Amino acid sequence: MPIAPPSAAPAGPSTRRRPRETSRLAPGLALAAVATVVLLGASRVLAPLTGGSVSPLVLALVAGAVVGSVLGRDVPRRGGAARFAARVAPGTDWTARTVLRAGVVLLGLQLSVPDVLALGWLGIAVVVATVTCTFAAVLALGRLLRVPRATALLVATGFSICGAAAVSAMTGVLERDPRGGPGAPARLRDDVAAALALVTVFGTLAIVALPALAGALGLSDHQAGLWIGASVQEVAQVVAAAGTVSAAALATATVTKLARVVLLAPLVAGAGVALSRRAARTVVAPDDPGQDVTPARRTPPVPGFVLGFLAAVLVRSTGVLPDAVLDAASQVTTVLFVAAMFALGTGVDVPRLARTARRPLLLGALGAVVVTGVGLAAVLLLVP
Repeated sequence: MPIAPPSAAPAGPSTRRRPRETSRLAPGLALAAVATVVLLGASRVLAPLTGGSVSPLVLALVAGAVVGSVLGRDVPRRGGAARFAARVAPGTDWTARTVLRAGVVLLGLQLSVPDVLALGWLGIAVVVATVTCTFAAVLALGRLLRVPRATALLVATGFSICGAAAVSAMTGVLERDPRGGPGAPARLRDDVAAALALVTVFGTLAIVALPALAGALGLSDHQAGLWIGASVQEVAQVVAAAGTVSAAALATATVTKLARVVLLAPLVAGAGVALSRRAARTVVAPDDPGQDVTPARRTPPVPGFVLGFLAAVLVRSTGVLPDAVLDAASQVTTVLFVAAMFALGTGVDVPRLARTARRPLLLGALGAVVVTGVGLAAVLLLVP
């Protein structure tokens, strides 16, 4: 009997699975892609009106929450809206997870270690002190106020590092928590929405408050730039605030902000290690009392996308990439983050968020006071 050539062999299960998986993700991916294009255009229109203080990531999350509320994704409904929500959910979930991590990796190409070292050891000390004290203080305040653990962790990361991008990176860690249980993805989307809202509100207030306070305190341009770069959450907010002081303050604030972003990797990696250790100590009670208690599944201590972020920082620091490539990577990073934030927003439970927002709002206010106060104290003590 003649043997059929390899090309005539029937397709295996994995081959048949790929088109099926692609078709399952396609509606959600298409929705996220269209929304990203619209939102990027809208953010360019709104930028002159807001002074560039509103991040397109936050705008994307709000738009996603509106779409999710209309579709009623997390609310039992019938009819066309429910069917459409069910069709787009796999694709938006994939976008919120995979595209988000790709954006964090590319974010590393915006950071150069030599630029950060140019701040000098005093400037770096200001950054490290502000980030460390703010992160620890916000977590402690979260426990005191009985704010959910995930919400406090996201707020602490956003306020201490770099706003929406830092919240996004920490979201990738919390998604891997095996102890979340039923409903954990929906709760996490609400936590992300709360953290991003707080970053936007208090960062916008800082644009007005910090330049005025720097002038009243008689800070030099260098001191004002360090303070603003170490205290304000979003890069766009840092630029808007420091730009009203002077060009020298803007240059210092921008580099200081980049130094904070460099600390994103060790902070997220540390959170991943802590999560992995806690998960290893978690046990699952067996249904049969005679069975052995089985430890929870371990997660890798350092997420792969964090290692990718560090690799991107190292590549950028070598100086081998031309400016055109770096500019293109920056644009792609924004596109990926906007798509991921929109996808996360589609699952936000707006009524639940409104009911539970009082304590996170107080935590955000206290966090703003902490990061501003610690940054100012560090500048006055360390920088002449």
